[in-house]
Amino acid sequence: MRIHLLAAGTRQPAWINAGYGEFAKRLPPECALRLHEIPLSAARKGHDVARAIGDEGRKMLAALPRDAGIVALDVAGRSFTSEAFARQLGRWLQDGRDLALMIGGPDGLSPECLARAELKWSLSPLTLPHGLVRVLVAEQLYRAWTILKGHPYHRA
Repeated sequence: MRIHLLAAGTRQPAWINAGYGEFAKRLPPECALRLHEIPLSAARKGHDVARAIGDEGRKMLAALPRDAGIVALDVAGRSFTSEAFARQLGRWLQDGRDLALMIGGPDGLSPECLARAELKWSLSPLTLPHGLVRVLVAEQLYRAWTILKGHPYHRA
């Protein structure tokens, strides 16, 4: 299974790229994580937030891999404990399909992206910078993998 992380925004600080890269490289080939950056809409410069969200949503939906399971990162989504998320990762691995995780831009995902998702996942009820979400998702995927494999990384 490949996990495709579709994330709005192409210019992240070095520490975001380094954090994401550290956890992505730890994942094994059978659970490989690939980042697909979706450019932010030019409408943001004109402060047309609704148009920007729509533009970014269309680009994100067009980038979804064919036949992949789709998950939207959304503050209003379902939260998991680490152990419950590991069980969810196990189900995705057994399903055999690729997985696409969508991270919206500064104003979130479009309604169309949210509607397309099979699952909405909340990392926290806090509002998080969208770049930081990349790092947190990569770390949580790695943590879930280590839980499934009985690796000592996760300590409850």
